[in-house]
Amino acid sequence: MMPIRPIATAAACTLLTLAAQAQQVYRIVGPDGKVTFSDRAPAKGADPTPVGSGQRAGGSNDALPYPLRQVATRFPVTLYTGNDCLPCNGARNLLVNRGIPFTERTVASNEDIDALKRLSGEASLPFGTIGGQQLKGFSDSEWSQYLDAAGYPAQSQLPPSYRRPAATPLVAVTAKPVAPAEESAPAPAARPAAPATGRTPPNPAGIIF
Repeated sequence: MMPIRPIATAAACTLLTLAAQAQQVYRIVGPDGKVTFSDRAPAKGADPTPVGSGQRAGGSNDALPYPLRQVATRFPVTLYTGNDCLPCNGARNLLVNRGIPFTERTVASNEDIDALKRLSGEASLPFGTIGGQQLKGFSDSEWSQYLDAAGYPAQSQLPPSYRRPAATPLVAVTAKPVAPAEESAPAPAARPAAPATGRTPPNPAGIIF
């Protein structure tokens, strides 16, 4: 039987080795504001943030099991939906039933539609992204194929405490400033009545042209 002290030392060494092998993931904000995730240190001009216990990507990913959190960090899923869109409901149900952590953005206003066109090149829904992969329209088999390729598990591994983030508009709604009330213009002064001349004037209504 091995003494307790050597066993504890060996366990500590094993944990240190595993920690050293764990890859560091960076959240990189480029000069144009675009956010990407990589396991490589960024070049100059980018703002790197190590993804750790204090960094959330696409919702409450910190509460996810480690393998699922790694996949969701590398290949975040975003679903773009609209009102009265049956294919959108199908895409959402696939992600929910499979236990995919995802962010939902709604498209309702003209500003949302313009932003969607800039993202996908068209205004059709549903639209989804898995990492850098774009998915236009909904096909259960196609979406499942890309989720498999990204490394998402076939069965849900979400913990019971996980809460999916609420859907938010694609373009943030900002309150418009209230214009100050305009002062009412004074009423025009009444014209004095023309003196009586004893004959019918050529313009009885007094209209001035």
